[in-house]
Amino acid sequence: MSVSVLVRPSKIAYAILANSFPEELKEIEAALLAFRITKRDLGTQGGNKSDIPQNFSRTLRPSGWVESRIQGDLIVRLHEYDEQVLSDGKVQKVKRPDTKTQLIEAFTDRHKIDYVKGRVAFYFEWNSTKEKFDRDLHAFRAFHEFGLISSVVIVTRSDNLNLVLNKVPQLNKAGEETAETVKAKYGASTTRMNKLLYRLNAGLHEGCPVLVFGRTPKLIDDWEQT
Repeated sequence: MSVSVLVRPSKIAYAILANSFPEELKEIEAALLAFRITKRDLGTQGGNKSDIPQNFSRTLRPSGWVESRIQGDLIVRLHEYDEQVLSDGKVQKVKRPDTKTQLIEAFTDRHKIDYVKGRVAFYFEWNSTKEKFDRDLHAFRAFHEFGLISSVVIVTRSDNLNLVLNKVPQLNKAGEETAETVKAKYGASTTRMNKLLYRLNAGLHEGCPVLVFGRTPKLIDDWEQT
């Protein structure tokens, strides 16, 4: 795939996608190729709720990628046993006929995943707090443990995109350039590649295959590469 991104692939995740879900992988590739932004997009107020995340929605939603969330109850059964002394002195356990059952409602209630199609999940984390990665990986792990998904694709900012953020001017509500850059909006604690890789290397995904893409300055149409 020829895309202007920094790729940190998981061999297992990519193999699963390429061999078992080629159509879903093709649609994700198309969304990545179509993802383009401008310096104005970066400077506009709004953070992760700006128009930038909508780039993927415009491509993936028409193809059947839907928002999904796991919610489930837990039924707990308690089996009780009595002990009966036999004529030979041995002790035999005898199960009581009644089984106590308890329903724990909303035992599982995980955070939503923005895009799911079949057994493939896709997530775009552009500019949120780094703790969102913990929440997201927990949700992916739950979907995988319950057998609902086979692989996940995560897209975030590459670390070298910070070079651009240090220079692009922040826009006010009227859309006019200010003296400040967007560096403050995309701060050190927000979601980007090294924050995600740290968590993956720590095993927070717990076996859920994850393929990661980091978007680089090449995706900015009006940015002059140096």
